[in-house]
Amino acid sequence: MADYRPRLRDVYENEIRDSLHKEFEFDNVMQIPRLEKIVINMGVGEAVNDSKKVKNAVAEVALISGQKPVVTKAKKSIAAFKVREGMPLGCKVTLRGNQMYEFLDRLIQIALPRVRDFRGVKPTSFDGRGNYALGLKEQLVFPEISYDNVEETRGMDIIICTTAKTDAEAKSLLSGFQMPFQNN
Repeated sequence: MADYRPRLRDVYENEIRDSLHKEFEFDNVMQIPRLEKIVINMGVGEAVNDSKKVKNAVAEVALISGQKPVVTKAKKSIAAFKVREGMPLGCKVTLRGNQMYEFLDRLIQIALPRVRDFRGVKPTSFDGRGNYALGLKEQLVFPEISYDNVEETRGMDIIICTTAKTDAEAKSLLSGFQMPFQNN
């Protein structure tokens, strides 16, 4: 298993890195943007009434990412929302290395095309520092999730962190991975 390399890692090292180097004319090869990590976050607002729903969300994120997520807890008590400090409200997982490339490959090739009425992801969802945020309305777009086992559809946030300094560099990097951006 140690010699296994994800398809997208090879695509990055053999094609994308060279094209980015030519496009932006970097002085040093370490300036070429690369993927740093992918964070998947699933908030479970209904956990206030039923703590079992967080366990279901953890199981689903673990299936999607292939890694055990961390349960996120409330930092402060908010009486209006019936939230107490330390109450579990969701889960998140950070992917790096081979798992990150595998997840990105499944996201781009399988999950995003399965989104209903999909016309591409917004090219404006960059944060100004080269990171891209994407929201999905339901977890059912991932083939690992069986429709019969889902009690409730939940959305999730996917944040792709890169070492790019500008949005243009990050967009060029993600376009090299065939990220389906909308045409404006």
